[in-house]
Amino acid sequence: MGIRKYKPTSPGRRHGTVLDYAEITCTTPEKSLLRPLKKSCGRNNRGRITVRFRGGGNKRRYRLIDWKRNKDGIAARVATIEYDPNRSCFIAKLHYADGEKSYILCPLGVEVGQAISNGPGSDPLPGNAMALNDIPLGLTVHNIEMTPGRGGQICRSAGCGAQLQAIEGKYALIRMPSGELRKVHGTCRATVGRLGNTDHQNVKLGKAGRNRHRGRRPHVRGTAMNPVDHPMGGGEGRTSGGRHPCSPTAVLAKGGRTRSRSNPSNAFIIRGRKKR
Repeated sequence: MGIRKYKPTSPGRRHGTVLDYAEITCTTPEKSLLRPLKKSCGRNNRGRITVRFRGGGNKRRYRLIDWKRNKDGIAARVATIEYDPNRSCFIAKLHYADGEKSYILCPLGVEVGQAISNGPGSDPLPGNAMALNDIPLGLTVHNIEMTPGRGGQICRSAGCGAQLQAIEGKYALIRMPSGELRKVHGTCRATVGRLGNTDHQNVKLGKAGRNRHRGRRPHVRGTAMNPVDHPMGGGEGRTSGGRHPCSPTAVLAKGGRTRSRSNPSNAFIIRGRKKR
């Protein structure tokens, strides 16, 4: 996978880059695995804006991803590698021996025609899914479950991967990409390998229009508003706000903890991602 840069025919083209999509083998998705995707535009069920600066964007359809990977003992083959507008990594379409089709996150190095398997007895090769207890130590894994049978929740973005470091009793020790060390139950499943599309983080949008295509509207500073619109608005000339950064409803933006203290997964963190 590489990055393509066009001739600077306009200011947006001059600084923008795109992926060359060399790994993509099919541009038409599987119709049986598509679902409508409704846009919320940042509004809740009462129609109130809860997330600002969202709306518009290109129309998308959701691709059903097999997060659980629980079809054990049935051989599968990679049919196509496709682009998914709903996530940063690519997806691979599997054709199982019993005729079923499904999408999975495409790991780095997986090619069309490759055999994929799930469950105990599978070889620890990229794309194969199995319990953490069955994966050799030191391998990189992704799409990791936090609760057995619930489906993968950790390491699902492009280029992401966690390292299986140890097995202690019923739990496996996993080192996250952020440096966090976490315990996960050994019967939770994970997929071997690192996710592909590693150059996703190096793409430069180049112009505001490409953000609008993604449904991101312009982010307006509070100091640029009037006092009736924002607590930091108003003042003669340019000001720094005159108070600590806050939201339009005067909720402080910095310094407060955002993670819920009642989150049950906190008990499984051995070493946090932030240096004390």
